[in-house]
Amino acid sequence: MNLSVRKATENDADIVADAMLTSSRAGKKIGIFDLIFETSDNGALKEHLRALALSTTKSYCHYSNFLLAVSGGAVAGTICGYEPRVATHDVFTKALAELGVDEGYQERIATFLLVKPEIDRQTWVVDFMTVNEGYNPLTVFAELIKKSLLSARLKGYRKAQTMVEIGSSDAQILYEKLGFEVMDEKRSELYDDQFGRAGIKRLQMAL
Repeated sequence: MNLSVRKATENDADIVADAMLTSSRAGKKIGIFDLIFETSDNGALKEHLRALALSTTKSYCHYSNFLLAVSGGAVAGTICGYEPRVATHDVFTKALAELGVDEGYQERIATFLLVKPEIDRQTWVVDFMTVNEGYNPLTVFAELIKKSLLSARLKGYRKAQTMVEIGSSDAQILYEKLGFEVMDEKRSELYDDQFGRAGIKRLQMAL
């Protein structure tokens, strides 16, 4: 399979929105964006996420943080890589405010905040990794991770971090094959009740 990796552009906002929705759901009935935007309608969510990707305020969901793996002109997968010291939670809140979402969203995602991993601001974060049907996940992820971590090294980062939900064994195995190791985990019965997952694991690798 001949793969190339490129930066996402404004024209890829729909692809980025799809990636965020797919990754946040990860086999669940609802994800964090269902709660933030108070809807589980796929069409409505994609419109909201598209607007978030294009917002003036560059949160971690901004299209400029995304890379696309391309094969034969078709998108094979995505990854988001960002600097947590720049794309902070406050920046995310400001980006949502552009879309008319007030700070009350934080109450709706309270169970997620209970298990959200700690983030070292000196650590590069990768998120929203997806692979489209018909492509080898390990091959696609390896190319995306390699390009994302190259950007991290050029910016001076020496560690990278990601997270997976407890029970998402396929995703964890993929990350481990790419060099990540489990650091810790946070569990919550409330999170389990809402999302059907026991909690979240934090994974990290040295660059």
